[in-house]
Amino acid sequence: MKQFWYILLLAVCLTQAQTPLSVEKIIQNPNWMGYFPSQINWGQQSEKIYFNYNPEQNETDSLYSFNLKQKTITEVNPTDASQLIPQNAVSNAKHTEKVFTRNGNLFHYVIKKNEQKLLLDLPQRISSPQFLTKNAIGFVIDGNVYKLELENFKVQQLSFLTEGKAPQDQDQLNEKEAWLRSENLKLLAEVQQQVKAEESRKTYREQNNTSVKPFYLGNERAYNFNISKDGHYISFQTYVPSSSKMTSVPDFIDASGYTKNLPARSKVGDQDRKTALYLYHTKTHEVTKIDPTNLPKISQLPEYTKEYPNREWKEEPRSVTYSEVYFSGDSKRAVVDIRTQDNKDRYISLIDLKTGQLEALDHQHDEAWIGGPGINAYYNGGVLGWLPDHKHIYYQSEASGFSHLYLHNTYNKQQTALTKGRYEVFNPKLSKNGKHWYFTSSKIHPGERHYYKMPVFGGEQKQLTQMKGRNEVSLSPDEKYLAIRYSNANTPWELYLKRNRSNAKPKKLTNGQSDAFKAYNWRTPELIQFTAQDGQKPYARLYQPKTEQANNAAVIFVHGAGYLQNAHHWWSSYFREYMFHNLLADLGYTVLDIDYRGSAGYGRDWRTGIYRHMGGKDLSDQVDGAQYLVENFNINPEKIGIYGGSYGGFITLMALFNEAESFAAGAALRSVTDWAHYNHTYTKNILNEPHLDPIAYRRSSPIYFAEGLEDPLLIAHGMVDTNVHFQDVVRLSQRLIELKKDNWEMAVYPVEGHGFTQPSSWTDEYKRILKLFETTIGQ
Repeated sequence: MKQFWYILLLAVCLTQAQTPLSVEKIIQNPNWMGYFPSQINWGQQSEKIYFNYNPEQNETDSLYSFNLKQKTITEVNPTDASQLIPQNAVSNAKHTEKVFTRNGNLFHYVIKKNEQKLLLDLPQRISSPQFLTKNAIGFVIDGNVYKLELENFKVQQLSFLTEGKAPQDQDQLNEKEAWLRSENLKLLAEVQQQVKAEESRKTYREQNNTSVKPFYLGNERAYNFNISKDGHYISFQTYVPSSSKMTSVPDFIDASGYTKNLPARSKVGDQDRKTALYLYHTKTHEVTKIDPTNLPKISQLPEYTKEYPNREWKEEPRSVTYSEVYFSGDSKRAVVDIRTQDNKDRYISLIDLKTGQLEALDHQHDEAWIGGPGINAYYNGGVLGWLPDHKHIYYQSEASGFSHLYLHNTYNKQQTALTKGRYEVFNPKLSKNGKHWYFTSSKIHPGERHYYKMPVFGGEQKQLTQMKGRNEVSLSPDEKYLAIRYSNANTPWELYLKRNRSNAKPKKLTNGQSDAFKAYNWRTPELIQFTAQDGQKPYARLYQPKTEQANNAAVIFVHGAGYLQNAHHWWSSYFREYMFHNLLADLGYTVLDIDYRGSAGYGRDWRTGIYRHMGGKDLSDQVDGAQYLVENFNINPEKIGIYGGSYGGFITLMALFNEAESFAAGAALRSVTDWAHYNHTYTKNILNEPHLDPIAYRRSSPIYFAEGLEDPLLIAHGMVDTNVHFQDVVRLSQRLIELKKDNWEMAVYPVEGHGFTQPSSWTDEYKRILKLFETTIGQ
């Protein structure tokens, strides 16, 4: 894990003896917490575990390895690291060989011999290699697919796609040009004779041309190529370059001395990208465009349109996006995951390879939006593939309300749920022999992650990890060992090695905590549930002060991202906030960190609880949490503060603008103030598009409620934030000025983006947050 622990926290951190460390001391020691492993991978022979590490306390991590035989950890030199087989190398069906690209060149690797060989070094860049049948490899160069036969090293071009228009289309004239040409030919006999001669030569060339005629893409661009194993079919997608207006973010302190505009994103509703899916027949070179307009309910209007009776809504097929196309191992069938661009419908569909017709095997509809683990809420794709029998496909679905693993027989159309229950499944993977599944799940508890093994057609789920917390498992290539990156609620990540057996004992390989970090008795936050006003029971982390230190004040922290989980039994990605919460508890505050509505880890209904109203149930969960503290922990209802960054900053603004009676102060960091100005992919799922559903945006955006501000507010934002733009808080500040509000202040950070990188910025920000609470609710 990149070692920027120095950006940690806080205004202050305390030792076990309650002696405060100075901010400067923390900043001067970049690896104050220690050094911890990340990005765990195996060597191809299952002989080494590779991971990023930093025991030398350098500026950045380096690659290290643990040797299973020698039981030693050593740094991998750059030359050896550059020759490692990439983790995205593609295996053949028997898992005996791999193919991959390095620096745009094509390589072949034989696993048993541990030998890699350069196959092709061309001026053009090679991409997307895969094994075909009959000892051949398919790959892509410059937007076309080629086949390399390994026996005779013969290269054959399989597809013939060309950008631009066909020559006959290029020669088409408009009305004025056609009239001028016609008149010219009538007047000038010699010119007329030349034109006839050229047309005669052209006809002759076309009649005697034996080369393959290319398929012209026009103004489209081809990408995402997939090849059937027999090489007879190629799928590819196209897109028309978007004409959306892109925003820019000014960098006022660029090294040049001039203000420099940084390229950023478009705003929600601006994107007009059009995609299409084609099937290319390599024998006939015919190209079939896949038509999705006959999919079930493809023209159905979403429910929210009923709230706009005066608007004329057109029932027509919605635009769609496509996943990769997955060909069966016998090359007889193909499936694709199709989503409507409003992400309310998902179709796991068969493609008829002869006609290109689609058949929806599974149609999932959600009036909010399709998402969840393995389904991929914001980008098309997710878990989809074939079993070795070439009959069954597998995928994940939230049909039951939780993301589970399913099989579907593509011949008799029978669907089977392999996992069931009020938990979620993550990262399912087939064993090499195709007889078992390996996957992670939250079956034990929403705040734990364990690794399981299960028969391929379902049955007993054998739990392979036992340590309470989060077990991020990398299975060795020979499937004999588990490399486990593990942490619990008050202990950062370490690397463990375990035999692939339930009862095997894991062995700890790393021990990265510094003495300074271990010197303080970090709290294990209590994982609690409270009852919200609608009867639901959010999980939350609770930090309590010692009784004699309690000041009857509380701080509620709101995590960012919206769809993220932070009330759990493992080391939080919000490690600065975790330590800040320890500091607050030492100063007498009670701290509550809630997995509010919209958070990850609790199924479909929890995820979509914020649909069309951000700042609705996600905000009321904070209010209910505050009331829970008042009723159960002797908290003064007039001494409760709230803070958070990004989505947490947004909720903080909504809390102070709409729930002033519940919160006495707040710090809104890098916050969205108007959702109509955020990005397209994230926002349109939750609120639809602003010109189509303005009601959702107006009730969800803090800028419309700024008149409700009564209590002290700190706004903090990086000026070069290309995610949540600095423009957001500039517009809000003007609104507050016009409303004559004077109980707010703004801290700006000229060199910082959405995630701060400079220790001085983090220090300044947390000092201001602490000062806000100490001078308001802490009095």
